[in-house]
Amino acid sequence: MVLFARGLYRIARASARASRCQWAFSSLQSPRNQPTQLLESATHYYSPIHSSQKVLGCRVFYSWVSNALANVGHQTQRQSSPAAEETLDPFSLVADELSLLANRLRSMVVAEVPKLASAAEYFFKIGAEGKRFRPTVLLLMATAIDAPILRPLPDTTVDTLPMELRTRQQCVAEITEMIHVASLLHDDVLDDADTRRGVGSLNFVMGNKLAVLAGDFLLSRACVALASLKNTEVVSLLARVVEHLVTGETMQMTTTSEQRCSMEYYMQKTYYKTASLISNSCKAIALLAGQTAEVAILAYDYGKNLGLAFQLIDDVLDFTGTSASLGKGSLSDISHGIITAPILFAIEEFPELRSIVDRGFDNPTNVDLALEYLGKSKGIERTRELATMHANLASAAIDSLPESDDENVLKSRRALVELTQRVITRTK
Repeated sequence: MVLFARGLYRIARASARASRCQWAFSSLQSPRNQPTQLLESATHYYSPIHSSQKVLGCRVFYSWVSNALANVGHQTQRQSSPAAEETLDPFSLVADELSLLANRLRSMVVAEVPKLASAAEYFFKIGAEGKRFRPTVLLLMATAIDAPILRPLPDTTVDTLPMELRTRQQCVAEITEMIHVASLLHDDVLDDADTRRGVGSLNFVMGNKLAVLAGDFLLSRACVALASLKNTEVVSLLARVVEHLVTGETMQMTTTSEQRCSMEYYMQKTYYKTASLISNSCKAIALLAGQTAEVAILAYDYGKNLGLAFQLIDDVLDFTGTSASLGKGSLSDISHGIITAPILFAIEEFPELRSIVDRGFDNPTNVDLALEYLGKSKGIERTRELATMHANLASAAIDSLPESDDENVLKSRRALVELTQRVITRTK
């Protein structure tokens, strides 16, 4: 099964050179449509960083690919190592490093102005830092690609104070977390949110202006840390991520009626807002290690598909979760007029829902009507299946990494696969 998945993955990557992709969501199709009918509009979405200039430029026949990949993660775990049956906690593998990163992050966001310092460290304080999902992925990726390098490392003799590789990779994890938190602060202002991670959002506690300035301050600190790496390719990658975050947020704010109901547009926006950061950070980890272009792309593809799966499940939980479990108000997207995958799939089954979406959701009655249609549809189920497909593609990327018999490498790869399963089964 693992060899079959690797073959599928390589076919998908080869197909990425095509100019368009189509998805045959036969298992996701509306009951009103024929099971094997292709969606007329292609739902490809682009990535300026990917070598083929596409995030997913493959033709995926969902009716068999999703089933073929359904057990890739578990197959990879069973076959990667003799000890694969034991329970593995990805976070515990890097717990010591996460503690070091947390301390360094708190020291990096210290500011001279007390108010700014309090705002900048708001989500870096002990108890408010969250699980550090992204740093965990990056630290595991750093070990997972720690295999023989087939080309020389870039010349670092010009660097008068060369850092050890692991320290440089830890720095990428810190930069990624600062960019992520900065984006949360700005998003909460734009969304007028009042909670985040189960506590009052910074804009709610300290006001919009200070929240925006705190986000800007974190981005500036991330830039300083990024410059210290003295690697122009990595600097370019992560600078582009910030551009993507702004582009994605702008896409969300300025949609036309057609764009709001387009799955292609939604997936493009999701890549920019969520998947670009983790995918390009994973690629940066590989570049710092001097890995081949193929390994760097595999790292990127893992992060991309993991990020897409994460957001798709987030969109499901916005409808099925509770405010307490999510750390934010449920139904927050639709109440702000943001249309996500569950509603988009529901529209395919019930076209009459489109007129309700076009009217907007300022009127609570429209929200109730949309939820009624969603409940009758397979929108939630189909979104979960799409998330599972991306999770399995992420697992397949890990399986396609160069072979290794190093126990730590294999354990980290298993942990990365385990994370894909945790992402799609999480309830908060």
